[in-house]
Amino acid sequence: MPDAGSRDPEPTVHLVRWRGPWPDDDPDANFKAEVAQYALNDPMETIDNLGANLDIPPGAIVRYVLARWAGAGSESLLHAGPSVINRMWGYCEEAEVADTDAARLDAYRKLRDVVAWLRLPLEE
Repeated sequence: MPDAGSRDPEPTVHLVRWRGPWPDDDPDANFKAEVAQYALNDPMETIDNLGANLDIPPGAIVRYVLARWAGAGSESLLHAGPSVINRMWGYCEEAEVADTDAARLDAYRKLRDVVAWLRLPLEE
């Protein structure tokens, strides 16, 4: 058995349709919601078709997609998606409707948490 610091050069990954649950106040709720939403799709249909059309093994395409996404660093910020943007905008709208300094400060704190989450790939 390999030690905890080593990796199999050709790892096996099982695609799992994960749908939660997670608590309402989970700071990673947006990401978890997207994971659950995308669980409805079967990515292997696209991967298999692409592999067949380009004569590339499906595993090589999956490895490419994962390496490109995981290694994108700040580029992945561009793919935050509408749920993150809508969540951030919702904080601003709530603060404006409340029209108090306390509500604006609360929105700032919530926005800061989201931005900290978005910055994580840049820090690592």
